[in-house]
Amino acid sequence: MTDRETPPVQPVSGTVVPRFAGPSTFCRLPELRDVPYCDVAILGVPFDAGTSYRPGARFGPQAIRQASRHLRFNFHPAYATEPFRDIQVADAGDVACNPYSIEEAIGQIETAASELLTKSGSMISLGGDHTIALPLLRAMHRRHGQVALVHFDAHLDTWDTYFGAPYTHGTPFRRASEEGLFNDQTSMHVGIRGPLYSREDLERDADLGFKVIHCDELEEQGPGHVARRIRDRVGDAPLYLSIDIDVLDPAHAPGTGTPEVAGLTSRELVNILRGLQGLKLVGGDVVEVAPAYDHAEITSLAAATLVFELVNLVLCGQE
Repeated sequence: MTDRETPPVQPVSGTVVPRFAGPSTFCRLPELRDVPYCDVAILGVPFDAGTSYRPGARFGPQAIRQASRHLRFNFHPAYATEPFRDIQVADAGDVACNPYSIEEAIGQIETAASELLTKSGSMISLGGDHTIALPLLRAMHRRHGQVALVHFDAHLDTWDTYFGAPYTHGTPFRRASEEGLFNDQTSMHVGIRGPLYSREDLERDADLGFKVIHCDELEEQGPGHVARRIRDRVGDAPLYLSIDIDVLDPAHAPGTGTPEVAGLTSRELVNILRGLQGLKLVGGDVVEVAPAYDHAEITSLAAATLVFELVNLVLCGQE
């Protein structure tokens, strides 16, 4: 979509229509079909057949959209931006994923994301479990080549298989490494913690090129230190951020499939993201929101806020 002479179609303002009313899109944005061009598309991926513990992330996209009604989106003081006025952001709806065949669903997600990137400058996806990161990275690679992958998560997600299955929410980044989808010199995990399956897990992960920022390092050095480490690692490479909501402590995100104690606070995660302002963010995802285990929309609101932060980072990376 190329009609850049047309100003962005903005979402319904909460000062005109109460936030609990109006469209059910993310932040009550216009739908993709209703805009002449698109800088950032919000894509729902309601798929959770790759989960290994509690299911329910298939309902994540609709829960994140609902929670996004809370947000006051006109002006973001941390970035000094008016994102929905400065760039065209639109809701692209949901991918129709086969809930019974993981491999077919992966193909459907890849096809939908690749097609969407021909219509939009960048894409932020609402999960869904972390399996979806693999087809999303395939689409990103087709558009940008190898990206810098910064992965926020309690878990590595670089295991080879679960019960012999190669495509699960614990394996996407091993498959992505095997397919050469990200630059192993600019990629890292942030927020890793908790026990592992074996002593070799971290060694095998390091063999894929990832650097790791454990939660203990964040606790000792603070969010500013983490943001600096990410910036030093990524440099000027095109950046893809993949955020598993379980990087947050269960006190801040109870509604997820594999919670892990001693995680980040929502404030810490938001401050790390704000420390990445100016990096060339080309896309991202926020995954593993399972609203059946949530309370008072704590997790969904955290996820919606993170998506809004990513929109602002995309805008700042273009300046």
